[in-house]
Amino acid sequence: MVSARTRNWILALLFLGWALGNLDRYVMNYAVLTITEDLSLSASSTGLLLSSFFAGYALMQMPGGWLADRFGARKVLIASVVMWSIFTGLTGAAWSMASMILIRFLFGIGEGGFQPASSKIIATIFPVKERSRAMSVMLSSSAIVGLFSPILSVWMIQTMGWRTMFVVIGAIGAIIAFLYFRYIKLPQEESVTNTTGSDQQKSSLALLLKTPLLWSLLIAYFSIYAVNWGLATWMPTYLSKVRGLDMISLGWLQTIPGFATLVGIYVSGYVLDKLPKGREKIIGSLSCVVVAVLLYFMFTASSVTMFITYQAIVSLFLSFVIILLPSVVLKNLPAAVAGTGMGIVNTGGQLAGFITPMAIGFIVEAFNGSFDAAFWMLIGFAVICIGALLSLNYEKGELLKQNADSASA
Repeated sequence: MVSARTRNWILALLFLGWALGNLDRYVMNYAVLTITEDLSLSASSTGLLLSSFFAGYALMQMPGGWLADRFGARKVLIASVVMWSIFTGLTGAAWSMASMILIRFLFGIGEGGFQPASSKIIATIFPVKERSRAMSVMLSSSAIVGLFSPILSVWMIQTMGWRTMFVVIGAIGAIIAFLYFRYIKLPQEESVTNTTGSDQQKSSLALLLKTPLLWSLLIAYFSIYAVNWGLATWMPTYLSKVRGLDMISLGWLQTIPGFATLVGIYVSGYVLDKLPKGREKIIGSLSCVVVAVLLYFMFTASSVTMFITYQAIVSLFLSFVIILLPSVVLKNLPAAVAGTGMGIVNTGGQLAGFITPMAIGFIVEAFNGSFDAAFWMLIGFAVICIGALLSLNYEKGELLKQNADSASA
């Protein structure tokens, strides 16, 4: 059993790594305003650029989870940080649209193994009743980065330029990779990995793919992250071009929904560990209803003040669903297949990250710069998430857990 002190230290390192990975994603949403001018990109080309990272990230989810279960989460974690650091740095050297898309795609491949591997580590070292809170702490790094990245991104782009900014972020990633190599030790995981055969891994994967719970989660992941990444990737462009905000005002105003996200994530982790099984999917469905309604209020808001107010409330309820989904995985799957399970369902989320920004780019271009149709698309995804959450079948998940435990016995 890993001591509480060691668990917290490992969780802090995971938080740090996830914060850096999210920083790179968020700064791109602001850097793209300058990159678009430097590379003379259209709205559809900008959408393709924003989506290229998610293409690689989505493709690596299932392989990353399987590799973490098969060869050890620590190895996959370190390899992931090393690879994404290299391609983050190379982003600053991109010379054309094609080179930028290729580099960002490979960056996505590199980062793709991080969440399945880190999720497996949490499932391995934390008791079941603490896993939602542990996951919320790690994922809160996204909210914290989202809180400060608008101001930080604008400052870095204006003081050092977007090219140097990406080189600096890549160098920080190399330091984090060293910290992982030096301080994250998982002897229990290594002993389990060495005794896990290929046949058992294939059997576990087959059981996972036959489980309705996993498919419902995959659909829920896709739909809620379509809303999340649709807003995150295009919000700076929308507020700049439609609402007329300059970069400084944009940066400060976006800290408000960022703070709401942070509060939502921490509260959600605590609440989910206290709720009886089955109740969380009802609350999650109601949260999606609120998100759908307020998305409509957002794009029809008569002022920037009301728009930001609605966005902050959307961020709050969105956070609950985003923490709910991995919590269901970690609490209903055995630790031995947690990496693969997380990789499967998170594939849906990252496919949404690939498809949605690109789709919004084409929609905006087709409607001559109007974002109204794009908001309606996001509302539709929120409605789909409601159905996916209500269809969650925990009994099938328990059967999977029993079968997987028997296979590894």
